[in-house]
Amino acid sequence: MANPLFQLDQLRTLVAVVEAGSLSAGAPRVFLSASAVSEQLRKLEQQAGHPLLLRSKGGVQPTPAGQRLLVWARQMLALNDEAYRDLRGVPLTGALRLGVTDYFRPAELSHLLARVQARYPGVNLQVSVLKSGLIEAAYAAGELDVGVTLRVAGPGSARTGQLLRREPLQWLAAPGWRPEPGQALRLLALPDSCSLHQFTVGLLQRRRVPYVVALQASGVAGLQSALAAGLGLACLNASSQAPGVQAVAAPHGLPALPQAGFWVLPARQGESDFVRQARALLLADLA
Repeated sequence: MANPLFQLDQLRTLVAVVEAGSLSAGAPRVFLSASAVSEQLRKLEQQAGHPLLLRSKGGVQPTPAGQRLLVWARQMLALNDEAYRDLRGVPLTGALRLGVTDYFRPAELSHLLARVQARYPGVNLQVSVLKSGLIEAAYAAGELDVGVTLRVAGPGSARTGQLLRREPLQWLAAPGWRPEPGQALRLLALPDSCSLHQFTVGLLQRRRVPYVVALQASGVAGLQSALAAGLGLACLNASSQAPGVQAVAAPHGLPALPQAGFWVLPARQGESDFVRQARALLLADLA
């Protein structure tokens, strides 16, 4: 009978390779040769019973099974590191500046962050809820330690960083809302600096769907209120659906929508041990 336990060193190798983008780039992160990394991944795939990575000249991408295992791997590695620090009497202490897009699980985010703060009281968590573009700019300027942004899946979309979760995009409106024949859609959105606003407008223009931006809310909460009031429809990720708002029932004649991904911006060169450890623990909880 096969050993049912995953090996932490193999899980660590999987995470390193996915985050680095290739076997050769991930090998130095776990202090192994490329051939040793390949062998560890082969054993891990055999243990999992599924292919975990898609390999190409451009690097590697996790398969659906690989993505599922990545979530567990990060949680197991974070717990292992936490247990080691606890037994060795080395608490995690310091300030972590986190930027999160306001599309990320808006109904749950405050509870998730409160749970993280309770589990790691030595971490001073400083949270900014911003648009993805502002998060990327602040991160590039060194004003944030960790950034979580939203990206719409599609050809040419960026893949740098670490995928945290995927969600479908949906057309949302108040119950009973239907497009009015011959009338321009009343589109509700965040300001035009928002990447999802830009995607939605671009999609409607390409499909020649008449629309008017009837309202620009400053944040997702305001957008949810406007939708519930029946002021129009919006393109939002699934976890942004709120009470009094639902997906527009098919057939509706609106363009099909892709998935959105929540990505963690890639680690900086020379990142401190505290930031690296705090990121791993934080993202294991948020995932």
